[in-house]
Amino acid sequence: MTALVLAATGALLLAAGPFMIAQGIRGRLTVTHELTTQRIAFPPRGLPAPLTRYADASVRTGTQARAYSDLIAQHVAQATGGRTYSQIAQEYMTNGRDDERLKQLRQTAFMGETLRGALLGAYQAWQVSALVIGLGGIVVLVGAAFLALAAHLS
Repeated sequence: MTALVLAATGALLLAAGPFMIAQGIRGRLTVTHELTTQRIAFPPRGLPAPLTRYADASVRTGTQARAYSDLIAQHVAQATGGRTYSQIAQEYMTNGRDDERLKQLRQTAFMGETLRGALLGAYQAWQVSALVIGLGGIVVLVGAAFLALAAHLS
């Protein structure tokens, strides 16, 4: 009976593992497709030192999306003096909503933080897909081990 349970579990895991790997690969391809469609590219020069390796590169991977979001964060911080959207919005509303400079700064912060969030979402999807691929590989190995153990017990 134990051998039968191990064999059934092993077979199930052997079926689930490749499915997980395929879904992880599909997730990565989707992220790449969506980022490529956006035609986001790093500038050819003028990047901060940690990002110089991306000079003139198109954003096609989750890792590149995160790097580009870091670039946006630096630009937004520079434009806003390090203040967040919520801080600027609060100041704008406190000042009676008639300060044109704060209004435009609020819009800049909002757009920058929104773009950054979208790129970080792509990075998260990229990381989760890597996790799913890795777990799929582990599931295949565990399934094979269960089948081997079932064969040994039979």
